[in-house]
Amino acid sequence: MAKTKPGKKDLDSYYIKGTNKVVRPGDCVLMRPSDPDKPPYVARVEKIEADHRNNVKVRVRWYYRPEESIGGRRQFHGAKELFLSDHYDVQSAHTIEGKCIVHSFKNYTKLENVGVEDYFCRFEYKAATGGFTPDRVAVYCKCEMPYNPDDLMVQCEGCKDWFHPSCMGMTIEEAKKLDHFLCSDCSSDDDAKRSLNSFPVSPSIEKWSLSAERDDRLILLTCGERLIFAFSSRVCCCVVELYSEEKDTSECVWIEMI
Repeated sequence: MAKTKPGKKDLDSYYIKGTNKVVRPGDCVLMRPSDPDKPPYVARVEKIEADHRNNVKVRVRWYYRPEESIGGRRQFHGAKELFLSDHYDVQSAHTIEGKCIVHSFKNYTKLENVGVEDYFCRFEYKAATGGFTPDRVAVYCKCEMPYNPDDLMVQCEGCKDWFHPSCMGMTIEEAKKLDHFLCSDCSSDDDAKRSLNSFPVSPSIEKWSLSAERDDRLILLTCGERLIFAFSSRVCCCVVELYSEEKDTSECVWIEMI
């Protein structure tokens, strides 16, 4: 702990003027801005001290709102999101208006009800450079954006990823009524599996073989009865009758995959 200057003394606590609320080092507080039209500043109290005239000052570490940062507010920033900066300052304790709680991102998302005093922080911010720690976070949905706890998202039962209803072509109201949800990719895979399961593949399918001469769309069949082809991005179904009982011969045919 830094040494207190002569004539000053460290305080363990401070009563906010006009209230019975007690502020201690480590608490988060709301501080009155010079512009009355702006919302209160948010800071973490690092130290409280009084001089020989009993004037109380607080050393604080500022939280920045996204719009106060160099990069500005972005789509994934929550309304109650703050950045813990490396900007320290000394302010009169009389500018403290009240107390607040800055939750971790994980704890904030678990709140059943968010009060006016609740905020959250998931980034530390370097005021001089605009850099963030951590410099990357997990992204979700087709839009590949970090999670905004203010936005409703639905989880795919297939891939377990989370999606914004608007990115899935749904309204918020439609999303709230969902009992089950599959994203477009998993829905396509599910349709493909149903097609495979519903198509009666012949037990003698082992009789067919493929020619070595082929490209991405053409396959030479030498013998067989019924065939179904499945590729990673699409499913191609066809029935091929090659064997003739009358002639007791097999024929070669070209099948174009569509």
